Amino acid sequence: MTQPATPPNSISQTRRAQSPEADSLRMGCGWGRKETDLAWIMIETTSGDSHPGSIHLGDLAQFVDKGVVGGGGSPAHYTCTDICDGIAQGTAGQHYSLPSREVMVMACEMHAQAGHFDGAVFLSGCDKSLPAHLIAALRLDIPAVIVPGGVMEAGPEGFTLEGVGTIYAQKRRGEIDESTYEFLRSGACPSAGSCAFFGTAATMQLLSEVVGLAMPATALIPAHLNALKDAARQAGRRVLELVREDLRPSRIFTQKALENALIVHAATGGSTNALIHLAAMAREVGLDFSYERINAINRQVPFILNLKPSGKFTSDKIWYAGGVYRILKELKAFLHLDALTVTGLTLGENLEILEKTGHFQNMPRFLTNYGGTVEDIIRPLSNPLRPDGAIRILTGNLAPDGAVIKVSALSEQMRQFTGKTKVFNNQDDAREAVFQGKIHPGDAVIIRYEGPAATGMPEQFYITEAIASNPLLATSTVLITDGRFSGATRGPAIGHVSPEAARGGPISTLEDGDLVHFDLNAGTLNIIGIDGQTLPPVDVERRLAQRRETALAQDGTPVRDARFARYHKGLLGLYCRFALSASEGGGLSTSSL
Repeated sequence: MTQPATPPNSISQTRRAQSPEADSLRMGCGWGRKETDLAWIMIETTSGDSHPGSIHLGDLAQFVDKGVVGGGGSPAHYTCTDICDGIAQGTAGQHYSLPSREVMVMACEMHAQAGHFDGAVFLSGCDKSLPAHLIAALRLDIPAVIVPGGVMEAGPEGFTLEGVGTIYAQKRRGEIDESTYEFLRSGACPSAGSCAFFGTAATMQLLSEVVGLAMPATALIPAHLNALKDAARQAGRRVLELVREDLRPSRIFTQKALENALIVHAATGGSTNALIHLAAMAREVGLDFSYERINAINRQVPFILNLKPSGKFTSDKIWYAGGVYRILKELKAFLHLDALTVTGLTLGENLEILEKTGHFQNMPRFLTNYGGTVEDIIRPLSNPLRPDGAIRILTGNLAPDGAVIKVSALSEQMRQFTGKTKVFNNQDDAREAVFQGKIHPGDAVIIRYEGPAATGMPEQFYITEAIASNPLLATSTVLITDGRFSGATRGPAIGHVSPEAARGGPISTLEDGDLVHFDLNAGTLNIIGIDGQTLPPVDVERRLAQRRETALAQDGTPVRDARFARYHKGLLGLYCRFALSASEGGGLSTSSL
């Protein structure tokens, strides 16, 4: 028996009856009369000349189109391109990075709701675009498939974009010449696709498959391979089946799927930005996102993925090693294998199919072209890179609502630290202080007023590279900020400090020479002294309270906060006014709008 073109009471067919002009306008775009009777499918991309991760998505969308038409649906193409964190890096343009996610989510919502679509395929692959599409899929809750946009090849001698910050710092210190710097910088992005290190883009591609919203073996495909086109075509066919099955993202992204994502994130050393995006996804559908649970997971799950910036290999090697499901195969004992996926089967059932079809035996043949084995890239649980996970959440009187540190990129001697603060109200001043030799071993570099409510929460990448690439500072100096970090960040960097300074958090009260202490084993981050003198906690709080009082203007306005409010109009003015904290996902507080 032939399947009906659309299920009863489909969105497109219901709204066609309400809007008689809709058919006329669709046919004005080239649809045939019969095509208006089929399921309407939105193909949403971030295609644009914005960066290598989006430049190829328009062409890739044509293969989704073929799949939709072959599956008996009618496709329509929409786009809202993204910005590039790398291009914006180190400039005021970085302040738009996290707000851009919200713009893309709302654009997808607008396109789908006003276009009367029964289902959607989302194509994206980078830091904010893929999270935006995941959030949009959950907000719309129509049958949807995510197609990760693939990853670029590595540059000369395995050089990747995250190394540019390092060689820039080396050039500033006179350690490499201009010719070497320009050669490596020119070859860092040799093709389309997301960057080849395991940063936010690669992390979110991986997690889109882990949570079940991307098809198996479609994340982190090297972008030049025909396999990426096959993945796009497969998604186009599958979305029509999802429409007929009425299988929606809210049935897939459940508490079990969220926990699977946190488990894999711990095991792979993913970008700390992923915690912001997962929190936003959880908030969208009312799931419990718990810092306490993240710490518990990271104490149990070993770190096993040997990729840059924490390890040796580039992120395209994951797919050659068997893909995301090869990682899941290693982590079976920790995962909820009964979590549903976009295939209509569970995570465990998908894994069984890949095992039976020889996927894990055949894929590593690609690795012979590059050297290395599966076990070099995805370490077995019996021989992990670390016995525990890559992330820790710290709390204490400096971060009552939490702060985040990636321990996989941290030297062992920095698991505990006490140091004197050097306080900066923006990252540019802090970076120049490093280059000018004003930061010394034992210093705690504080960068504040860089959270969502202050500046949109830009990445603090160049300052982290300036510290991490300096042998004197890399194992003796810590950076603490209410901003966030690039997925390429390494070294002693604590971010997402909440409450942030612009919302009156304790970080706003720090002054040069105060003492701070963190302990990864205890999970604590505290102010332990004032003006270089260690004090009991009650005395510390008393002194900080005095500082808060003296910082108030006559009308009671916190001067420390108002003085550094940088944006009051436009997108950043809107975002900073209504932004949620990092621990809540960094979205917009709709209850305040």
